[in-house]
Amino acid sequence: MNNNIYPCVWFDNNGPEAAKFYCTIFPDTKITEETHFVQMLSINGQNLMLLTAGPNFKPNASISFLIANTDEKETERLYHKLVEGGMAMMPLDSYPFSKKYGWVMDKYGVTWQLYTGDNSSPGQYFTPTFMFVNKQNGRAKEAMDFYTRLFPGSKIEGVMEYPEGGGDTAGNVMHAQFNISGYMLACMDSSMDHKFDFSEGISIVVLTNNQEETDYHWNSMTKDGGEESMCGWLKDKFGVSWQIVPKILLQSINHPDKTKAQKAMQVMMQMKKIVIADLEKAQA
Repeated sequence: MNNNIYPCVWFDNNGPEAAKFYCTIFPDTKITEETHFVQMLSINGQNLMLLTAGPNFKPNASISFLIANTDEKETERLYHKLVEGGMAMMPLDSYPFSKKYGWVMDKYGVTWQLYTGDNSSPGQYFTPTFMFVNKQNGRAKEAMDFYTRLFPGSKIEGVMEYPEGGGDTAGNVMHAQFNISGYMLACMDSSMDHKFDFSEGISIVVLTNNQEETDYHWNSMTKDGGEESMCGWLKDKFGVSWQIVPKILLQSINHPDKTKAQKAMQVMMQMKKIVIADLEKAQA
């Protein structure tokens, strides 16, 4: 598993509360980093970032988190814990693809697919799962090809398509898995009328080692229909939000010298793509 890639969930003002809630539910879960704005969780060794940043964006089901268990009782436990105060999107039941499965939105708006069966993402407790809906419906295969070409050491692991009369457009992706540089993701298409799209509510963070890597990912993702945002954020041509973050940025804004940390933060807030030289100059 590559812990230089991980999801980030946007919260209004209750990120710390959510972090404590998840620590009571998921096994071997702890808060490894905590600031006024960020709680970093380690869930069975896998990173999940919670960002408390105001009411601008909310998570939705365009990106859900799939948890596979061989024990259906564990699936049941997770379902009943997570649905409390939330809502069922697909009720806990037996389905052709799993003897016990449920899809739930928790009380914070984060959605979880709870699946009984073999975990096809070894080393990962959960698998971020993209759902291509509305204008993006039918583009799951194109997206997988794009991502696996972009990230070194990547590959598509398997694709299951909808057949004729199978409940969605024939040839659309029912479920597929792919890894980017050793981090497993999943995706699907849906032709239903959904009231949500990809947004900053859930983004994918990519930590980079230097300016060359930062430029490569930034330029590759913002071209051909992508969109630059601020502070290292961007949207790719499918509307998925990413944060391209040089590791030195995290060191700079968490510098033990508070004055230097503040200078780095001020410079970062003026940037779109993160420029390492400008950070270093601000702290010189």
